[in-house]
Amino acid sequence: MGILSGNPKKQPLHYGEVFSLWSYLLASKGNYAAFQTYMNHTGDKELKQLLEESVQGIKKESEEIEELLKINGVALPPSPPERSLANLEEIPVGAKFNDQEISAMLSGAIGQGLIACSTIISQSTREDVAMLFGQFHMNKAQLGARALRLNKEKGWLIMPPMHTKVPDQN
Repeated sequence: MGILSGNPKKQPLHYGEVFSLWSYLLASKGNYAAFQTYMNHTGDKELKQLLEESVQGIKKESEEIEELLKINGVALPPSPPERSLANLEEIPVGAKFNDQEISAMLSGAIGQGLIACSTIISQSTREDVAMLFGQFHMNKAQLGARALRLNKEKGWLIMPPMHTKVPDQN
């Protein structure tokens, strides 16, 4: 029976897990505030719904991570203040994010979240931490698929140039 056998919740977090949990939480809190702001800027109902679901997902993830950090005696990162609601028509045109920009930022954040979840899973020695981030990863993958579909449907997906030249086989 080794040190890491038995109930994983009774095992210590290693420094990498602590740093990853704390850093993930800090980034999530930043995304939470950013997505709240983006909701004020979007006029597209489907994009707004995706942002609202993202905010709710971040809130749930944050609560779970905060609980895990608190149980292990780790101080929590600071939280930005809640964003207030704004009237879309009152935001000056030059100061407003457009829907395509918002969707691209949301999609990028989802991609970064997927990478962060995968990294945390791979470095975890505690099964409960790995499983938690496996769940987060699955939720983000589903959200990312919905964001991709929305980007395609709305014509917001900007394709890179297609490479059509075939190299010589000589």
